[in-house]
Amino acid sequence: MLRFPGFGSRTPHDVTIGPLDLAARVDEALAVQAEAFGLSQDEIGVRRQIVLRHMGYPGARALGATLTDGRLVGFVYGMPNDRLHWWSTVVQPYLRRAGHDHWLDDSFVITELHVHTRYQNQGVGRSLITTVTDAVTQPRSILSAIDVESPARALYRALGYQDLARRVHFPSAPKPYAVMGADLPLHRREEPGPPVR
Repeated sequence: MLRFPGFGSRTPHDVTIGPLDLAARVDEALAVQAEAFGLSQDEIGVRRQIVLRHMGYPGARALGATLTDGRLVGFVYGMPNDRLHWWSTVVQPYLRRAGHDHWLDDSFVITELHVHTRYQNQGVGRSLITTVTDAVTQPRSILSAIDVESPARALYRALGYQDLARRVHFPSAPKPYAVMGADLPLHRREEPGPPVR
């Protein structure tokens, strides 16, 4: 497990990155996501069912960022991509038009990555995503993020993710997304990644 020293006056606790039984702690995780991402109670209910279904897929894995008192302040989960999964069926036409359809094969999808706002910009999200992808057998990773310049997109770029498709529209999502991909292992310091193949 990775440990982060206390964040000075912000909190006296350490943050530990380690395995997370996401099905057992789904409500805690969704509370972090709701705080970080701004979700309504109806959206939380829908996402709860999605998370529980995803955690039953072969190869799904989750990590949590917890304080010494056990409180969850961040989490990541993902799974090997399957072209039959809903996410893949939505992004496939966009990737095909951009010439990146092959990224849907032999890739590990980062499905969710969220850190409580009090612990953002501390390296927690970076450690969650690099640790979860270090443990997979796929040679690359893909994810989707809201298609705006944001701290999340900057982090993904620093890790080696590059845009594969932009202006991707998910049903019922009010904003377009970008699909991003990176060869594994992810970068450990801020440096530009190689060109997307």
